Amino acid sequence: MKKWILASVFFAVSAAAYATATASTPLSQETLDDIAKHETIAAAHTQAAKCLREGKADEVCEGALLPACKGVAIGRFCGMKH
Repeated sequence: MKKWILASVFFAVSAAAYATATASTPLSQETLDDIAKHETIAAAHTQAAKCLREGKADEVCEGALLPACKGVAIGRFCGMKH
């Protein structure tokens, strides 16, 4: 029984140490750029959702979505470029 407790404690401490080490790793510029693109696309999709919630037609809301995503995303529905 004590071995299982010790193993559990060791595992928990190891997981916590790994999480701390991973969280403190600086992000690369590529990752930061990717984050910014995702945030831009998310904001555009939020605006499209608000537009639809107001009862406007899909064509109207999608029409506003495309310019907001220009240069960041691809396709009719503002998909992420990877």
